[in-house]
Amino acid sequence: MKAALYPNFQKKNALPCAREACDVLHSAGIEVSVSENFRNDFSDKPYVVYEDISQAADTSDFVIAIGGDGTILRCAKLLMGKDTKLLGINTGTLGFMAGLEADQLDKLRLLTTGEYEISERMTLDITFHEESGDTVHTALNEVSGRSGSFRICDFEVYSEGYLVGKYRADGVLFSTPSGSTAYALSAGGPVVEPDLECIEMTLICPHSLFSRATLFSPWKKLKLTNKTSKDECMIINVDGELHFSLHENSSIEICRGRHNIKFINLIGNSFHESVCRKLCRPIK
Repeated sequence: MKAALYPNFQKKNALPCAREACDVLHSAGIEVSVSENFRNDFSDKPYVVYEDISQAADTSDFVIAIGGDGTILRCAKLLMGKDTKLLGINTGTLGFMAGLEADQLDKLRLLTTGEYEISERMTLDITFHEESGDTVHTALNEVSGRSGSFRICDFEVYSEGYLVGKYRADGVLFSTPSGSTAYALSAGGPVVEPDLECIEMTLICPHSLFSRATLFSPWKKLKLTNKTSKDECMIINVDGELHFSLHENSSIEICRGRHNIKFINLIGNSFHESVCRKLCRPIK
């Protein structure tokens, strides 16, 4: 059995957490690998194997992301199309996607016994039509479209060729259930259980009294067309990382992703327990 670590040492306590995780995994009989970039951080642990994370993702049973939700999102992209399972250890602020907290590392021993839950999370494939050809990018949380100059946008949304609506808003989000508790939640969208499969559309500050979030079947093919005049671009953002310009009358297509991501939960908390514990706490 093998586990690859994907730590983000810019997060506070990520390094001591990763070192302790190595010890727990090794004592449980699990082979541990980390990137060659971190050799100096683990030089006193002779059992650690050093290999590129993209290679380790192919040969490991588990990949363990240590950091915050952004770290887990980036790690998930490496596992597209693989059977490797993902476990997030939270050393960030919220860590809503994490299946373990940094003070619960002893639970890593359960990986050897199979005493854990697996949640398969759907993704979204976003197709950009460009002169050089089509490109497809995958989102685990959401794809968003906003004005490049922070002005109001005009756009149309289609489902299977049918015009769902013409909108004026600061932007729009198309989210997976996993992403319903991220940007979409802040924009007023509903909380959706991550095991449910659907595509959520949430308008960002719509210029309307009656706009509400809409849930589509996961098998619908959606299209977003920019109708903003005066050569105003919409900026398309995929999981907060990739940015593209969408010019007037240009479109992107959104559909269910070809691959799911298998998330591990070692502590048995239900989704609603996590919502209450991490999202219902006071600001201070």
